[in-house]
This record gives sequence, C-alpha cells and structure tokens, in this order.
Amino acid sequence: MTEVMRFDDGEGYEAMMGVWSALIGADFLDWLAVPDGSEWADIGCGNGASTELIVEWTKPTSVEAIDPSPAQLEFARRRHRYGVANFTLASATQLPFGAATFDAAIMALVIFFVPDPAKGVAELRRVVRPGGTVAAYAWDMEGGGFPYEDVHLAMRSVGTEPILPPHSEVARLDALQRLWTDAGLIDVETREIVAQRVFPTFDDYWAMAVSAPGIGQVLAKLSAQQVDHVRESVRGSRASGELVVLGRANAVRGRVAA
Repeated sequence: MTEVMRFDDGEGYEAMMGVWSALIGADFLDWLAVPDGSEWADIGCGNGASTELIVEWTKPTSVEAIDPSPAQLEFARRRHRYGVANFTLASATQLPFGAATFDAAIMALVIFFVPDPAKGVAELRRVVRPGGTVAAYAWDMEGGGFPYEDVHLAMRSVGTEPILPPHSEVARLDALQRLWTDAGLIDVETREIVAQRVFPTFDDYWAMAVSAPGIGQVLAKLSAQQVDHVRESVRGSRASGELVVLGRANAVRGRVAA
C-alpha cells in the first residue's frame, strides 16, 4: 500500500508551508482580481492559511472553507480572527454547497492531492455562478519548483523516495490548462508564480524541510547514517550563512460561462 502524506499538525504545517502559501497566494489573488465583497469558496483550506489571505486581501462578504482533515480545521478555526469565514469537514470531490453559490472558488496547493482532479474541478465549476472565477495553484513538482526539492534529490541519492502528492502531474501548466478547459471553463489562462523565503541558517532551513510530511515521514524510517548523508548532501548544495530559497508554483484561472 502506497504511503500518503499525513496532515495532522496545523501549527507545524503553518511554519513549514503556510508561509509559502501566503507568499505565493498574495500574487495569485492579485492576478485573479476578484472584486471586494465577493463570496468565496476555499477548497482544501488546510490550516486556514489561504482562507486568512482571502479575507485580508480581498475583503469578501463570506468564505466557505472545507478540508478533509479534522486536525487542520481545528487549527484553522483557532487562528481565524474574522467572522466571515466558516470551516467545514468535507471532500473536494463532493462539495456540500448548492450550484452557483459563489463568485469565486479556489484550490491553493491542493489540486494534486484530490483523488480525482477532473471531478474536483467540475465541482468547483458547479458551485460558482456564471461569470465567476475558478482557479488554483500548485507546486511545479515535476519541474523542480517544490521549495524543498534539494532534499528530495538527496533522499533519492540514498535510495529512498519522498512521498509526493498522488497526482503531481496535474500541476504542469499544460495539464492545468487542459483540466480547466475540459471542465467547460472559458477564458482559461495559466502562469508561473515564484516566491522566495529567507532562512537565517542552514539549520533553520533543514528543520523546516524535515517537518514536511513527505520528507519527515520517510526520514523517520532511515538509519541515522542515512539521514546524516541526506543532510550533508543538502548542506553541500547550499552556501553558508543566510539562505534564500525559491519556490515555483503553476497557477490557472478560468470563468464560468454565462
């Protein structure tokens, strides 16, 4: 049985990936240009990082956020300081909302985790009103855009594989374009979004990288010697002192036809 990533630590996810989500998400929301006062759906909201950004960046009337992880939702509810967001346990392929409910629906770093990506996009389209926006962004895993890609490469050097999203291939620009077009969305556009994050030292970077579920779950099963080899391989590819790390996501947007 293939091991899957476990997202059961909202606080840990915030430090490891929530910051990245905000860095990419700000450019993403600017690109969408959804008017203030709109009604949003945040599908696969995780620990609420993307929901919080929607609230702060777009001044929505409401945000309905769903996720399949109770632990992530618990953290999201604790962190959320606004009254316009509601968090619900649900699946991206069976949204608990009526048709044409929202002005915009997004997936932030989620589409490659959805068991059936095409069905997930169809659900996004279903719940958005005519003229509304359906959009997503995800790490370009196959193109080396994941922020901790050097750790993945070092793990492979000792004969072990990181745990990847089950559908990494759908994060390619051509695949996103096809998914959105096949779902019947119009005015479909794609783009790359690059963000950088500064880590004071290598140790700070390493601690953050190994907290990623797809990395930490695997390293925990290796010998101390193997882990040391991975760590030193990564260190050797980084300059000493402050580290500037880049992440690259692919994004897509489209509209529901009138």
